[in-house]
This record gives sequence, C-alpha cells and structure tokens, in this order.
Amino acid sequence: MKYKLGMLALFASMSASVAVAQDANTLAIVVKGLDNPFFEQINLGCQKWLADHPDSQYKCLYTGPASSADEAGEVQIVDDLISAGVAAIAISPSNAPAMANRIRQMAPSIPIMTIDADFLEADRDLRATYLGTDNYLMGVKMAEEAAALKSDGGTVCLQLGNVAADNINARAQGFRDTASGEMGIDRLTGQNGWSEVDGCPVFTNDQADLANQQMSDVFTANPDLDAFILVGGWAQFAPQAYAQVTDQVMDKLKSQDLIIIAGDTLPPQTAAFRDGRSHAQVGQRPFEMGLRAPDVMIQLLNGEAVEDPLYTGLDVCNLADGGFCANN
Repeated sequence: MKYKLGMLALFASMSASVAVAQDANTLAIVVKGLDNPFFEQINLGCQKWLADHPDSQYKCLYTGPASSADEAGEVQIVDDLISAGVAAIAISPSNAPAMANRIRQMAPSIPIMTIDADFLEADRDLRATYLGTDNYLMGVKMAEEAAALKSDGGTVCLQLGNVAADNINARAQGFRDTASGEMGIDRLTGQNGWSEVDGCPVFTNDQADLANQQMSDVFTANPDLDAFILVGGWAQFAPQAYAQVTDQVMDKLKSQDLIIIAGDTLPPQTAAFRDGRSHAQVGQRPFEMGLRAPDVMIQLLNGEAVEDPLYTGLDVCNLADGGFCANN
C-alpha cells in the first residue's frame, strides 16, 4: 500500500467535507482519525466503490479528524455533515457515548449507521445497522491463539485503544472470557493460569508512538512476561519503532518465552509477523467495510430492510499454518 495516500486523503477529505457535504446525495464515512493506516483501507474501499459506480447519483465521502486522538473533532465533523444535509452517514465512533449523545441531541432524519466500531448497546437504537468486525469474536480468536502457544497460561498484558471505544472493549472482553473460561471477566487473576500484570491494560488512544513506548515500558517492568496482546495494531503501524521495541526481546520471541498476538493484517504487520516479531495476527477487512458501506446506506435510503449487524469476517495467520498470513 502506498502510505502517501494517507496524507493525500487527509487534505482531500478536509476540503471535501465542506464542499461535497453540501450535496444531498453524499454518502459520508467518518472515521476516528485520518492518521491511522487501518482507516486508509476503508478509504480505498470507498474510492473503489466510486470507480465502480461512475453513473450513480451518490458520492462516497471519506473524512474524519486529522488525529485519532481528536474525539471532539470527530463529533464536530458528524455535526457539520448532518447540518449540511448529506444523504446518510456511516460513523466509526472513537468515543461511543459522546458520539451517541450528540446524535440523540440532533435527532437527524437521515440514515445513520456505524462502521468498524459500534455504539454502546444502550445507544444502538440511534443507528440502523453496524457494518464491520465481530469484535468479541476477534478477542476470542486472539485468546485461542495465545492458548495454542501457552497452554498453561501465564502473565499477560493487554494493550487497548480508547477507553470508550466499544469495538476495542468488546475484543478485550472476548479475550478475557475465552482465556478464563468464564463470562463477564473484568480482569484475569489466575483463571486457567492467566493473570494480567500490574499496570495493564494500557491504553494507546490510537497513537502508534505511545503504543510502542508502552510496549517497551511493559517489557522492562515485567522481564518474565509471557504474553503481550495488541488488541489493535497500533504499535505495528509504526514499523521502525516496533522493530526497535521488539529487538529488545527478540531472543524471548524466538524461544516463545514471550509471545505477541496482534490485531489486523496490514502490510507492515504481516512483514513483522514474517520477521518473527509476532506469533499470530488476527486481521479485519477494512477495505470491504469501505466498499460495502455506500451500498448499505443506499439500501437504507431506499427503505429496504438491512440486517443488523453486518459482519465482514476475520483472517487469522499463525505459525501453525506454516507462517501464512494475509496480504503477503
């Protein structure tokens, strides 16, 4: 993937969100932050839809705040799009309660759906459907990969994103429930041999630099750590920094005294996997999300019945499969 596209998308989306949003036939996709390469895949799906539908009356607009840390900025963009009169919006809420609160206040008459990340269960009446990953299942798969490598369990640190991100929290719950063999576990404290170390989970706020610093700090503070779980791919989105951090523990990674399980399968992540810097990757399908979202919004506009949720599936790559990984 050409990562220069990310910066081009940033400037294009910032200008387009004002001009194009005036068009009542605009189908807007609002993501948590344009600085995240995961969301660039959603953009590429949106652009593919545009190329495949040159005669459509509708346009696919990809936009979001410049940084994933700008929760208020994302809410403001959605506010502006609704006020401008776009046809429909697909939102990946960074702060699910804050976004839902604003949608409830505005009570828009246009179709609202979520993509990639959902609202909290109590607020799901505000959207027509969710399109994206079964995030609980993603956490289950991560736990299964960890158990395959560490059958007796061990000490573990979970790295999460935004405290209020429903999708990330669902993955963490899926991991804990599966690892423990119990439902509704808030923290692993020895169930099935798994225990979360002090100071974890850590929250990256979707920032790659912070994610790598946190990994380094956890490795230093816990020299006998058995597993580090990147519930999202943040640290791996900065390949050079991630390589430097994992260089500190490469001997342990090679011997599998320490295992790393990570979310997503973008090109730099599959490269890290092939280099032995992770032991399994559980990938989502963001391009498919961006490609399907406009069609779902059109269905909603036409008053058609749409399933809820709409899951896009997962891709798991691990050592047991001979090192195969998606996006090779």
